[in-house]
This record gives sequence, C-alpha cells and structure tokens, in this order.
Amino acid sequence: MRKLVVAVVVVSAMVFAASAEAAIPEVFDGKGDIACTVQGPGASEGQRWCGTDTSSPLSRSTATSFDNVPIDVNVAFPAGGDGPFPLMMIFHGYAGSKSTFASMQRWLDRGYAVFSMTDRGFHESCGSVASRLVAGAACDEGFLRLLDTRFEVRDAQTFAALLADEGRVIPNRIAATGGSYGGGLSMALAALRNRTMLPNGSLTPWKSPDGKAMELAVAIPSIPWTDLAYSLVPNGGTLDYVRDNSYSGRFGVMKESWVNVLYTLGLTAGEGNYALPGSDDSADLTGWKALLDAGEPYDGNPAAVAILDDIKTHHSSYYIDHSIAPAPIHITSGFTDDLFPVDEAIRFYNRSRAQYPDTPIGLFFGPNSGHMRGMSKADVAAAQAEIENRWVDFYLKDSGSTPPGDVTAYLQTCPATASAGMPVSAKDWASISPGEIRVQNAGTQTVGANSGDPATGGLFNPAPTGMACTPAVGAEETGTANYTLPAAPAGGYTILGSPTVTAGIKQAGSNSQIAARLVDVSPDGATKLLIARGLWRPAGNGTQVFQLHANGYKVEEGHVARLELLAKDASLPAGGILNYGRPSNGQTDATITNLDLRVPVAEKPGALGGLVTKPAPKTLPDRPGVALAPGYEKIGSFPVTGVVKRLQVIGKLKAKGRRLKVRVRCPKVAKRCPGTALNVRKGRKSIGNRRGFRVTSGKARTVSLKLNRRGRRLLSRNGRNLKRFRARVTISSGNLKKRAVKRTVRRTGRVR
Repeated sequence: MRKLVVAVVVVSAMVFAASAEAAIPEVFDGKGDIACTVQGPGASEGQRWCGTDTSSPLSRSTATSFDNVPIDVNVAFPAGGDGPFPLMMIFHGYAGSKSTFASMQRWLDRGYAVFSMTDRGFHESCGSVASRLVAGAACDEGFLRLLDTRFEVRDAQTFAALLADEGRVIPNRIAATGGSYGGGLSMALAALRNRTMLPNGSLTPWKSPDGKAMELAVAIPSIPWTDLAYSLVPNGGTLDYVRDNSYSGRFGVMKESWVNVLYTLGLTAGEGNYALPGSDDSADLTGWKALLDAGEPYDGNPAAVAILDDIKTHHSSYYIDHSIAPAPIHITSGFTDDLFPVDEAIRFYNRSRAQYPDTPIGLFFGPNSGHMRGMSKADVAAAQAEIENRWVDFYLKDSGSTPPGDVTAYLQTCPATASAGMPVSAKDWASISPGEIRVQNAGTQTVGANSGDPATGGLFNPAPTGMACTPAVGAEETGTANYTLPAAPAGGYTILGSPTVTAGIKQAGSNSQIAARLVDVSPDGATKLLIARGLWRPAGNGTQVFQLHANGYKVEEGHVARLELLAKDASLPAGGILNYGRPSNGQTDATITNLDLRVPVAEKPGALGGLVTKPAPKTLPDRPGVALAPGYEKIGSFPVTGVVKRLQVIGKLKAKGRRLKVRVRCPKVAKRCPGTALNVRKGRKSIGNRRGFRVTSGKARTVSLKLNRRGRRLLSRNGRNLKRFRARVTISSGNLKKRAVKRTVRRTGRVR
C-alpha cells in the first residue's frame, strides 16, 4: 500500500512538473500564434521550443512584424518557470536564416530565453518564392533592405517587445549577438539602446505595444561592420588613432571580390528577395552594384553620393544618432578579415570612449573570422566564448564581477592549424603597441600604372577560398614601390596594430588608386606572406597619410617586413570575384617621395638594440574637426601639412665678421624640413636671412647666413651699451610660420 501511495505521489509530481513546464503554450499571440513544445528527456529536457527547427517552405513559423510583414522566427525558453526571463537575441550572417534550437543551447543552458529570426528578404521571411506566394500582399514590403535600421533592426525590436508584453522576457534585460550581418544588426541595437528608428528616419523611445520601456542591456557582436559603405568601398581615410572616422573625402575603391560574392550569395544561398532596380532608393542593391561595377569616375556623380549618404544614414551603426551612450558592448573582430576588418570595431570604440568614457566597451581581436582569409583556432574561440559569457551574465543577471573593458589580441599564426598562443592585453587600443619600427625613405619611387604580379594578386585574394597563410613568390613585383624594414634580429618582433604610411604622392588624373601590402619575406627571399593590406584613393597631389588594416603578427628572426605599393591589389582586369580591389579606370603612374612608414609593435622602446623606438607623434589628416582618440594624448600629433615644415633652433648663435651661424634641427617626427627660410631680426628690422635649405629628419645642421649692412654694423660697433643685444630668430616654410625663438647675442657673437 505504501509503495502505491509513493507511486501515486511521484506520478502526480511528474504531471504537475509537466504542466508547469507547459505554461508557455505559444508566443506572439495574435501575431502568429506560434506553438511551443516541451522537450523530453535529454540535454534539453524541460525547455520550451516555439517554432520550427529548420527554415524551409514546409517548415516555417512566421509572425507579423510592425508593418505586417511575415518574419520566420524561433523562440526558446529554459527549463523551469514561465518567465519573465532575460533575453538573448541571435542574428544570422548574410544569406543565412534563423538559429536552430540546437544552436541556442549555449544561452538556454545559462538560463536565458532566446529569440532568433530570418531577416526580411531571406528564405521564409518573404525571400523564397514559396513564402511570397503564401503571404501575398503581406510580402510587398518584405524585400531585402540590407539591415536598414528602420526595418530589419526594428523587426528585432518589435518581437522582443511582444515577448515583454506577454510576460516572457524582462524589458530591460535584453542582449544581442550575431556574426557578420548579424554583428551589424547587434551593433545597431547597441547604438539605438532604448530607441527605435521610424520609417521617416526619426527616433522615438523603444516601447512595447502595451507601453513597456524597452532597452538593450548588452551586445556582443562578432566580425561586424559599423560603416557599411567604408567596409565595402574604402578610401583609406580611416585612422585608428583618430577620434571620429566618418566616411569623408573621395569615393573609395570597391572590394570587388567581396561585393560580387555577397551579391550572388544573397540571391542563391539566401533566396534573396532583392528590390526591383529603381523601386526603392534605400534598398536598390542591384542598382548600387551596377554603379560600382562601372567604375570611375565616382566623384561628383550624384548617384554615387546618394549611395554613400543612404548607407551611412540607414544601414550603419556608426551614424545612428549618438546623443546618448550606447549599450555596454564587447566587439570581436578578425585580424585577417578583409571584409569587415578590425577598423570597423576601432572606429566605434574610439568615438564612444571619447564621448562616453564611462560606457563599458571592450575589444577582442585575433585571427578567427567567419569570412575568407579568417582562421578557426580553438584556443581563440574558447577565450572569446569565455569573455562573452562574462559580459552577458553580468549585464543580464548581475552575475560575477564587472567584465574588463580592455583590449585583447591574439596573433595570426601559421599554419592555420597552429595555436594562437598567449594573447596580448592592454587597457586600451592606444596601449596595445608601446613601440614602433620606423622606415624613412627620402628618395623617389614610382608605382607604375600596370604594376603588380597577377599571380600574387590571385593568391592573396580573399574570395572565394582565400587563406591567410598562403605564400607567394617573394620577389618585388614589377613596377611597384618597395620599402623594407631591417631584418628581424634574434627573437624577432611582434607587429600589433595598423601600419601607417605618410608620403608625398604625385599622380596625374583623378581616377587612380594605390594599393598597399605589408608582407613577410622569408630569409632567402623566395616567399612572402601577407601581413596587412589597404586601399587608398589619393586626395590629389601632396603629402598624405593612410593606414593598412591592423594585424597581430610575429616576424621571426631573419625575416624582412616589406611595404609594397601597387596600382591594384588584383589579378585580372575589373569584373568577377578574382580581384580583392577593383582595378581603377584610367590608372596612371604615381610618384612617391619622402615616404615614412611606421609599424606598431608589441615591444617597448629601446628593444632589439634600439630598433624599436617610442611612437612618434601621429600625423593628422587635413579635415575639419580631426582630433586624437583617447589614449593618444601623450604621444601627440601634428597636421599632415606640417610633416615637412617643422624646424627648431638649438644651441647658441655664433657671429663673426660678415656671417652669422645658426644651429637648427629637424625633429624625427618630420619626414624632412625643406624650403625653409631663416630670418634674424634686431627689433623690427632684419639683420640677415637665408632661404631654401633642407634638414634631414632627426638630424641637426649649422646654417650660415650672410649679415646685411645693419647686421654687420651692429656686430662691429664698440661700446659698452652694445656688448649684448636681443635678436629674434624666425623660422618659416611656405605659409607656415613657427613660433619666434629669442636669444641674447654678446658682442663676441656667442649666444646663450
């Protein structure tokens, strides 16, 4: 009898537990009525899965968004209770679809509700023909909008708000994650934080239909973009030490292989529903691509300007109104990612830290990336997951200590199967590379209009199957300009950051480009590996500054790092997927003078027998409002227009007979100090001057100038009252005048 009673109690408990778990019968009531099922014995026992585990015409689970477009969604809840739970939103990459329930387990196991959707225009969210036939007119606005803040981003906010109204999620305990396209969506949610962008572009508080105040608590985007236009068509203007890196200046160079791969992938693998050309200026992917394919000239073309304006305004998190601080955010980017390089994370990081220094924001860089030339190293993936878990647990359920808002960098190691080893960490990006190796070349080299080896361009092309550690022939490529660092001494050195190039550029016409690569040349010169690359659209003739994408890379003993400047980073004429950068129409030769290459390294100044030096003041581009990012204040800066115009008077003046000698120095921060004028005055009148002399960077020289009649008379007079007098030395170059330097001159001519 007792056994029977026990059995009845156990069965009753099981029934009660099952009914408790089944307390969430469906989600999106009235918007889709998606049924939830309780999972049986196994790793997911007790979880409630709402939706379908695949995205196909025979297996979709749609709910209607704010504008009644049907979106294919999945929702899952952890075992135990019926909420409200903290919510994790997971977003897919370009041409992808909603997450399966198996891929949600990481977050379900940590006690979070999980939401995922197929972005509008893909697959069963009005992408496939079958989904459009079933939905009919409801899919009229369901075409792909390339993560428009007013549509795809608002879709995610809409469904989170509906779950909040149903009592299933906590309105201000929401997180966002995703890779690539999904990373871009997560970035946008972080920038909006507690706001929604309406179709007219205005911002309004993010509220649920019942009026609940909604807010993103944390975002952990992976390999995202922040400026979509720049990531696809860079002009080289982004600098990792500048506070604001808005897309400005000339229209850039298309990453041809990537643009073509993505466009085709969306149509095929993604079943993309692209808007008809000309039907919607904010979603005209086909028209945009046609303009890019046609090539130069882009500058001055109203259609090109309109594309940039729209992508910045509606498709890029960096340009979302930043009058409020973003949500706490931890960004992961890949060093060898040629699509969305680490520039995309640093851009958002620099401005956010300058404007909102107390907002938590962290960076995690390494060789791992889901994009071509990215790697997949288990040690890096494990470290990324661990730090992401810390951020999410802290901001969603107040678990653990405050996660560090620092910078962690794992190196690119070859072969791809090799461990990345121990990371380098720093309090901020500015501190990650305490030293630099610098190469200055006062000579002249030419980048030929047809320069470069097509075979190497093909090997280094990321699409369709490019690999980061692919070797190429080590010889200098025909017609290129080349600048080499000293061979790495014993122990080698670690490049960590963005190589910076400052140089005089003279090039006919306005359509051309300059492609840059930093390569690792083997000791025997036979092979080379790509370390970093960049595409630069020269801003006319004159001294200019640009950067290659950052990397973390060990240059081993005996190896030589070499900067290569080419007419194109490509293997074939324009068209197709075999060129990293589209070759420019009407490319012309470029003359490169007085090049200054600065390679940031992890070693400290003075290391490697003095090869590593203290970082020189940063060169600031010639654009309004440019300023250093936080962390670079101690390094200092000067304008690019002053790179060759910075001279100092040192030591003592000496006068004898008809000549006056002035000791001057050109600081190492400058490339050179040409065309300088030196003028010495007594009172308001000159006593001697000298024009047109040059001083090499980092060197000093004595300049002799001829005294005029007044100067000779002053120095030849006898009398106590003139044993000493005050002279003013003025240095000028072009229209730039330096601060006057005063010295006391004795009768003997010796100066102190």
